[in-house]
Amino acid sequence: MARTTNSDTLPFVESRYELGMLASQRVRDLNGGAESVVEKTNDKPTVIALREIASGKLDVDNVRHEFIQSYKESPMPSADEASLEIGSEDPLLREIDAELENTLVDAPADSSEIEQEAEVAADEVE
Repeated sequence: MARTTNSDTLPFVESRYELGMLASQRVRDLNGGAESVVEKTNDKPTVIALREIASGKLDVDNVRHEFIQSYKESPMPSADEASLEIGSEDPLLREIDAELENTLVDAPADSSEIEQEAEVAADEVE
């Protein structure tokens, strides 16, 4: 297939809008290291993705599922669970995270401290 057109791909997708969404997801997959189902020449990932869809060899339902999953919201902690800790398994990193969180929560800077730090920084620049 020398050139892929919309009419080549529409039998495999529901609309041109969906074609754009699925092609963009497939480009992300290809850039992430996924193997192409069509012959790779010197084409860019966008062209390869469109050629894959038009060939009918690509599992469009799987790409559609990946696209939907990539845009689902990740669960957010509730207000009483909010924490700056990254949840590392490394005890040293947990200790550093806890210290940073305590510093940020317990000692908010007041305006005089901010002004003093700004003056010191300005003096260092000069």
